[in-house]
This record gives sequence, C-alpha cells and structure tokens, in this order.
Amino acid sequence: MKTLDQDIKTRQFKPVYLIYGEEAFLKKSYKNRLKAAIAGDDTMNFHYFEGKGLDMEEIVSLADTMPFFGEKRLILIEDSGFFKGGGAERLIEYLPQMPDTTCMIFVESQVDKRNRLYKLVKDIGHAAEMEHQDSRKLADWAGRILAQAGKKITGRTMELLLSKTGDDMENIRMELEKLISYTGDRDVITDGDVEEICTERVTNRIFEMVTAIVNRKTRTAMDLYEDLLTLREQPMRILFLIARQFNQILQVKEMAAQGMDRNRIASALKLQPFIVGKIMPQARNFSREQILSYVELCVEMEEAVKSGRLDDRLAVELLITKQY
Repeated sequence: MKTLDQDIKTRQFKPVYLIYGEEAFLKKSYKNRLKAAIAGDDTMNFHYFEGKGLDMEEIVSLADTMPFFGEKRLILIEDSGFFKGGGAERLIEYLPQMPDTTCMIFVESQVDKRNRLYKLVKDIGHAAEMEHQDSRKLADWAGRILAQAGKKITGRTMELLLSKTGDDMENIRMELEKLISYTGDRDVITDGDVEEICTERVTNRIFEMVTAIVNRKTRTAMDLYEDLLTLREQPMRILFLIARQFNQILQVKEMAAQGMDRNRIASALKLQPFIVGKIMPQARNFSREQILSYVELCVEMEEAVKSGRLDDRLAVELLITKQY
C-alpha cells in the first residue's frame, strides 16, 4: 500500500496495477484513489470493463489509442478472472509494449500467484494485496475517523467495538457513523454507547451458538439459530460458520498446548488477536475429544445435505441437538 500511496502522491504512475485480496473496503478505496489521480473527471479517456469473457482485442485497441486532450488513458478491469486461470495470453503479449500514455488497473478478488499475468504485472507494474488489517491498525484507523468527528474513545471501548464489528473495514466504518450520530454533542464514546447502538456480526452469534451447543444449552442455541434465519442467513452458510468455529477452537487448543501465545496463534491462523482471545476460553473449557466430535458431526451434516438425505435447515437443528 505504501507504493500506491507514493505513486498517487508523486503522480508517477506505473503502466499497470493489480489490486486484490479479501479486504473489500481497501480495494475500493485504492481503486477510487488511483482513478481520481490518473483520470479525474475525464470520461473520454476512461474505460471500464467488468466480469469474465472480456474482448481482449477491444481492450488492446483502446490501450493503443492516444489519450484525447489528456495525459493518460485509463483502463479499469474488475473481476476478470485473468489472474486465476488462463486465457490472458493476448494481454501477456501486449502489456510489455503498451504505450506509456496508457495505464491499466486490475481489481480482483482471487489471484493465483503462479499465474503468468500476475508475474508479469508484478514485474512491470505493481501488485498490491489488500489483506484484513490487524487489530492495532484497525484501532488506529477507527480512532482517526472518530477524532476527525471530534470524538474520543478508550482502548478498552475500542476493543469492545472491534469485537462486535470484526475486521471488515466497511462494517467498522458504518458502525462508527452510527456511533458518531448517536452520541451527538457528547465527545466521549462509552462502552454503553457501543452496546446500545452497534450491531453484532453474524460470526458473533455463531460464537455464542457454539458455546451453547457444547454446553448442551439447546434452547439458547435454537433461539440464536432462529434469529439468524430471521436475518435471512442461509442454513448452509450457518453450518459452514459453525464448522469453521469448531475448527478454529481445535486449532487454537492444539497451538496453545504447544506453548504458543495469543499473538503467535493469531499470526499462524491469520486471525485478529482479539478474536483468538475470545476463542481461547472455549478451547480451554472444552476437551479435544468434544471439539473433534463436533468437527466430524459438521462434516457428516454437510454430506447428508449434499447427498439429499437431509434438508439443510433440519441438518443444523440436528447438529444443535446432536441427535443424528
């Protein structure tokens, strides 16, 4: 990201950029910043393409065209799939000889770093991976947004906020806007404000469900399940999230047994430290055999649904009650 910031600041642009990764907010932010810096409001020299099956010859023809009363012609391509599979041979052949009056930006969700186009872009341009940020960076970023609005927040309250929002920056931004509006003229955001106004993510409810399931609090788990269905979460996604939670608990338990601390476990599992901090008590309270039995049961439920032996909604209910 430092390279992108520097290029935007100096206005010294590389011929081609690839912006990819899981953090949608950062991808959108850098895409828009690059577009504004290179093309501004110039619609005549800006071209946008999206999706698979794009016409390579049209893209190459536009890239070869000199900009009309401007310095640069910008071609922005999103979710092309060029970096996941093959089919981009024409671009691989063309990009090294593309005129310096053209800049091409790719924005992708999935990238195979063995892909020839990826290697080429990395060689002649810049590939920037937008990963989920760690808790310190998220706290710093959220703190700056609050400070710009004249708000203050303690470290403890910030951790509470992030425990509810997770590490999705767009979700954090929306929750911050709600907090700023809710607190009005007050300059300090409290734990009570966060509890009152911030929406818990689905993953937080899954966390509570898993605790209830293992502790045999069936009614609590069913109530949480019904809440998620009311929020129009699909049963198969709920099953996937429950399975992921049990797998994370198992991994945390095994790593903690090896003497690894919270930060090392978070780094190894690519999770936020505060998330690992929430999982660790579960890992301590449940035996390895308990956790493993539920991991296996999740696999059985998924196979039963996919084979048509069980309805997806019923499969989750049976998992909750462990009667299958």
